[in-house]
Amino acid sequence: MNTLKTLMSDKRILLVEDDLIFADIIREVLTEAGFNVQYAEDGLAAWNLLAAGDTDFTAILVDRLMPRMDGIKLLTNIKATPALDHIPIIMTTATSDAGSIQEGLDTGAYYYLIKPFESAVLLSIVKAAVAQYYDYLAMQESLQLTQLPFDFLVSGIFNFQTLEEGSLLANSFAHACPKPEKVIIGFNELFINAVEHGNLGITYHEKGELIENDQLFQEIAKRQALNENRNKRVEVCFKRQTDALVFTIRDQGNGFDWLRYMNFEPERAFDPNGRGIAMARAVSFDSLEYQGNGNIVVVTVNIRVQ
Repeated sequence: MNTLKTLMSDKRILLVEDDLIFADIIREVLTEAGFNVQYAEDGLAAWNLLAAGDTDFTAILVDRLMPRMDGIKLLTNIKATPALDHIPIIMTTATSDAGSIQEGLDTGAYYYLIKPFESAVLLSIVKAAVAQYYDYLAMQESLQLTQLPFDFLVSGIFNFQTLEEGSLLANSFAHACPKPEKVIIGFNELFINAVEHGNLGITYHEKGELIENDQLFQEIAKRQALNENRNKRVEVCFKRQTDALVFTIRDQGNGFDWLRYMNFEPERAFDPNGRGIAMARAVSFDSLEYQGNGNIVVVTVNIRVQ
């Protein structure tokens, strides 16, 4: 999850506090703890900042009572804005009466600090809010990566055109298998071979030269734009058997001399390419079999019978 890791390395806190002395104390404590603190002197200043597009905050500390725009109004605006409503709000207040706290809770402030508070309490609340933020991001990223429900799929036909599409499909297929970290290697290698060598006709030697000249991806894009290649797809047929998952991969190329690539030959050890099929056969699948002239390959992944 590269996006999540990037955001976690920049723990930004928006501090909204009209008491300058109190704000300096909070900022010092949080900065020493490794947080990046952005300061706004009141609710209106904070809202102007957020409305202008500066929204990458992991939590917002908001004083309850402030001039121009108080904490409740700022909180209401934040929760009404889809780009902001997931950011945890920590409400700081000088009063602990139940009515005020309930109002904040009803508006969306689930973290509270009663002034004055100790540094340890401040840090514990901020860290809890930030943890909530990261949990939210992880769940959203997980939703984006949700795999196809293969547990309920008996058979299906999929097709793709580009390497990027193939990578996404490989990810989905791998998660349906017992050892996805191994299987995904094989799917990617076979899908790359189907696109580059099969549909686009890039030969073994051509690929080696393109890699050495750092021109492979430019050549792939160039060939995919050709009229004769624009409609070419790689088809993957999935079938669930009692004790195995079977994937049949078919490209629209003329095939190739696949037999010599089933094992990695010593004479090709110094070439920059040509290892994929042998790796897929040895590491990823329980069986790998090319058919006909080589534009069809069938791979099997054994599954445990319940």
